[in-house]
Amino acid sequence: MNEYLDVILYLGKGALVSLQLFSVTLLFSFPLAIILMFLYKNNRFLNKIIRFYTWLFRGTPLMLQLFFFMFGLPVFNIRLDRMMVAYVGFILNYAAYFVEIIRAGIESLPHDQEESGQVEGASQFQVFRYILLPQAIRKEIPTITNEVITLIKDTALVTVIALSELLRNMKEVVSRDFTIYPFFFAALFYLFFSYIIIRVFRFIEKKYISPQIA
Repeated sequence: MNEYLDVILYLGKGALVSLQLFSVTLLFSFPLAIILMFLYKNNRFLNKIIRFYTWLFRGTPLMLQLFFFMFGLPVFNIRLDRMMVAYVGFILNYAAYFVEIIRAGIESLPHDQEESGQVEGASQFQVFRYILLPQAIRKEIPTITNEVITLIKDTALVTVIALSELLRNMKEVVSRDFTIYPFFFAALFYLFFSYIIIRVFRFIEKKYISPQIA
């Protein structure tokens, strides 16, 4: 019994690393995407840089980006510990995707809304903050939900830089003990948190979208 408990606690430690990476990534990547999207719309020079950034990070695998931050940056005398590498890689990668999601939402809105705000004397920031951004996020809630679900599953990729997250610990236990129940533990973890994410975003959708449609 104690042996099973030790295994569950070991897997739980890996799950906590996954949750920590998920939480920090979401906490920083979405606000960063909002800031970048504002700059994208209102600065022609930065527009090109941000377009290149989103093309680069969406066009290359997250695993490759983690390898670069882990083993490429030391060539330039920039050394980060493994957890910081994971944070930087995930935040920059997911911010790029969120920028594109928000951009798609904004570009789907009627242009006269932005023009009306400017005619009324609103600043670029006010038009973006109070008119464009709320509507874009509401329209893209389903896409954002899918991206957040992908994030909780992508945390498994940090095993490539030798971080002891859930799947890495699971593989160690399976290889050592020749048992399969760690697979079920890992599956339940991802299914449970995917379910929580779906429920949270459905609540947001019902509260902030459905009443306006009605």
